[in-house]
Amino acid sequence: MQIGMWIDEERPLPAVVEAVVDAERRGFARAWFGQRVGWDPMTAIAAIGDRAARIGLGTAIVVTWSRHPLTLAAEALTVQAAVQGRFTLGIGPSHQPIVEGRFGHRWHRPGLHVEEQLDVLLPALRGEAVEVHGETVTAAGTLTAPGASAPPLLISAHGPRLLRLAGERADGVITTWTDPRSVAENVVPAVRAAAAGRPDPQVVVGVIATLTDDPDAARTHVAQNFGMAGDLPSYRRTLDQAGMAGPEDTVLAGNEAELEKAVRRFADAGVTELQLCPVGPPAEQERTIAFFGELARQSAFRA
Repeated sequence: MQIGMWIDEERPLPAVVEAVVDAERRGFARAWFGQRVGWDPMTAIAAIGDRAARIGLGTAIVVTWSRHPLTLAAEALTVQAAVQGRFTLGIGPSHQPIVEGRFGHRWHRPGLHVEEQLDVLLPALRGEAVEVHGETVTAAGTLTAPGASAPPLLISAHGPRLLRLAGERADGVITTWTDPRSVAENVVPAVRAAAAGRPDPQVVVGVIATLTDDPDAARTHVAQNFGMAGDLPSYRRTLDQAGMAGPEDTVLAGNEAELEKAVRRFADAGVTELQLCPVGPPAEQERTIAFFGELARQSAFRA
């Protein structure tokens, strides 16, 4: 299992780039960017270019409703060329309040929407002609991006339909707000079964973690700042499957031995990459990043 690093993009762009350089220096496998309210994730990755020349770079995630799939494919190929083949495109439908409130789209059949996005994205990324007239997506045309290879494509998934698509048509899954048991029982079997006859799928799991002597304070912080995630249906499904009341119950918090044990449980569950999101006061976050960087460099976790 590899260990990647979530990059906090809510700071000046030079500081974002420096965070990726630091993640590479510490041995993290990939630096991940989300689409929130700040820098565009793919443009930021392209801006990094070869300033961090070895680390993988990915989106977790780009919201499918925010871009036409031909536009998204062109952007992805551009980024892939800019970072010399180290890009991973993670996509997902996001959530109804964001899609309708921020982007002004009707939240209609999100599973079908993702499937029809793939009908366009997958051939477009391969340079093939596209002709799709679906219920949620219409696209026609071909992209020309000489020298650019199609990046791996991961799907954010919390329910059976998108888990199936992640294994059957994409290169794997990105998920979060869960625990090792639920990953082993619900995520890994579904994605692997759907990927039968194809290369082994990636299973990327995002976790909030902190190296701390006050785990209760860390969980209170997450409940106060991320608790609303538990009210979103897809996240609520995942939390319920894991038997958890809210996002605060997913936090990895404790000393070095406790964190290493928790990380190993995810590896044993079949996770191929753990995506670290550190929380807590700045000094605590620094200790957490340093410790997870040590784990990332261990051969036991890189295998």
